[in-house]
Amino acid sequence: MTRQRPPQSSTSRRTPAQRSGKQLGKPVAKPIGKLRIIGGEFRRRQLPVLDSPGLRPTPDRVRETLFNWLGQQLYGHHVLDLFAGTGALGIEALSRGAASVDFIERDPRVSAQLSANLELLNINSSTVHINDVQAYLTRPAKPYTLVFLDPPFHQQLAAPCCFALEEGGWLTSEAMIYLETETSMAPNVPANWQLHRETQAGESTARLYQRQDQRQLP
Repeated sequence: MTRQRPPQSSTSRRTPAQRSGKQLGKPVAKPIGKLRIIGGEFRRRQLPVLDSPGLRPTPDRVRETLFNWLGQQLYGHHVLDLFAGTGALGIEALSRGAASVDFIERDPRVSAQLSANLELLNINSSTVHINDVQAYLTRPAKPYTLVFLDPPFHQQLAAPCCFALEEGGWLTSEAMIYLETETSMAPNVPANWQLHRETQAGESTARLYQRQDQRQLP
């Protein structure tokens, strides 16, 4: 997850400039850390993380808990990773067999590094979209079986994004939605999202919801 001002919308195509980490007229953020993949095909691989304000991978312990909830194999899943940042959650899903991931990240430098990391892993089935999440969710939708939603804290973004996912046709009938928020915030989610699992880590609370088709509700 990253906390940045949104640039204009575009889609990352992994150009040579992006692969090298260069962008004309802008300073280049330097990789200072590593993202360790904890399970699946790419287990123990380490990927560079940029020195960018507010950027942090989802901690190993939280990712391990989440993928224990989801199951270790995600074959056939089509995944949407909102506020992607380092792409830790989406890459972990790909490592465990997900068919594809659409990563939504508004910072061009962070997006370029994410694209470079996907190329480093030889992943061709996924795309990094340089876009603000709320703007992206106004586009014509395609349904996903799994969504990761980890918005910046204290900006009141969780509820609008949850309802945009539900009302915009972004979810399959039994989609799973992972939501991470500040612990002090009571989540406001659509009525047909059933809480499946919940855990707290530090100042954040992670919740996994199972969507129900509204036609099946009493």
